Amino acid sequence: MINFDLAKIKALAFDIDGVLSTNIVRMENDGAGLMRTANIKDGYALQLAVKCGLQLAIVTGGNSEAIRNRYEQLGVQHIFQRAAVKINVFRDWCAQIEVQPQDVLYMGDDIPDFEVMKECGLPVCPADAAAEIKAIATYVSHLPGGCGCVRDVIEQVLKAQNHWMSSARAFGW
Repeated sequence: MINFDLAKIKALAFDIDGVLSTNIVRMENDGAGLMRTANIKDGYALQLAVKCGLQLAIVTGGNSEAIRNRYEQLGVQHIFQRAAVKINVFRDWCAQIEVQPQDVLYMGDDIPDFEVMKECGLPVCPADAAAEIKAIATYVSHLPGGCGCVRDVIEQVLKAQNHWMSSARAFGW
């Protein structure tokens, strides 16, 4: 369980590779086509969080139409790709949606996520995150990246905010 007042979380942001996708990437023969996995239970939780009024963002250094298509279909409102310096994107996003960083849960798994995790209110990570990230995380999911760790944290937030299985919106896509 996350040791934090989850009722105050207003926004959630997630990295892709190593968080919403496994750390294993298959490259096509030409090296241009990266194949990523996506966990269906993570997807369910993301779309429910949107329906419950939370602001969601994807912040990734990657760039792919598949990423944009997947997370737009789930209702994720803000998708930031090619985020070379994630802290700048994070600060701009918080200003745009008028949310204080202390009211944001951010899940990252590696060094590019470090600065955001130091600034957000609730830094969390998957079980297989880098040691430096685990050291600053308030919560380390029992699940590795791409295997339901996003569902783990969203479910805890929605339960704390009395949105988990509390209305008809929980029972559909």
